[in-house]
Amino acid sequence: MKKTVLVAEDEPNIVESLSFLLERAGFDVTVEPDGRNALDAALANVPDVLILDVMLPSMDGYEILRQLRADARCKSLPVVMLTAKGQREDRDTAMESGADLFITKPFSNKEIVAAVESLVSGRQAVSGG
Repeated sequence: MKKTVLVAEDEPNIVESLSFLLERAGFDVTVEPDGRNALDAALANVPDVLILDVMLPSMDGYEILRQLRADARCKSLPVVMLTAKGQREDRDTAMESGADLFITKPFSNKEIVAAVESLVSGRQAVSGG
């Protein structure tokens, strides 16, 4: 059975890139471009990995992550925070909110696929950025 990845991202070019890369790597990819819908989708059908943009319409990635971590079903859900904002405070906020990894845009194709594969298999990936 294919591992599932939920991509919470509203930038069409990044959605297209992530979908292509992850599907080619053998993952079943679902995309939600809206924060509230991404939260609802993750709670309704917990994915194997969540790739979560920080800046989303209706609810930001930090709030989504805090709400997911407060739900027993998603306490151990592997989450990669993806953002164009690479300042230290953004990384710290992501990690304090419960992110497993923090990757800045633009990201390397190899890095994002390796991060998802690592989190799915339970190995700790090295965060980039």
